[in-house]
Amino acid sequence: MDRPIRVLVAKPGLDGHDRGAKVIARALRDAGMEVIYTGLRQTPEQIVNAAIQEDVDCIAMSILSGAHNTLLPRVVDLLKAEEADDILVIGGGVIPTDDIPALKEKGIKAIFTPGTPTQVTIDYIRENVTKR
Repeated sequence: MDRPIRVLVAKPGLDGHDRGAKVIARALRDAGMEVIYTGLRQTPEQIVNAAIQEDVDCIAMSILSGAHNTLLPRVVDLLKAEEADDILVIGGGVIPTDDIPALKEKGIKAIFTPGTPTQVTIDYIRENVTKR
């Protein structure tokens, strides 16, 4: 890749807590990636629009509200509708282990739960964005 990896960090839905998103945004930035943080309470439509406008390689969504089964797949569906489904989509936050397989089937490529070292997420993005 000729330029730094561009990652959109987003908080979909009604989450009002963004500490984890800010931690991962800083870790990605410190790893040499360009990070665009959309802030709190973003709709899937806002996330996809920002991702396309910013020409990102990856969307990293953090969610704590319990709406992950609805909001995360909606982002994937909207990317497909916009013919932008080459953007890597990952998720993180408080997501029950039992929900992860269904999210992956719906196009969320990886889920990082609390306690995952930031380096694991960094490595995953680097390995999977370059394979596109």
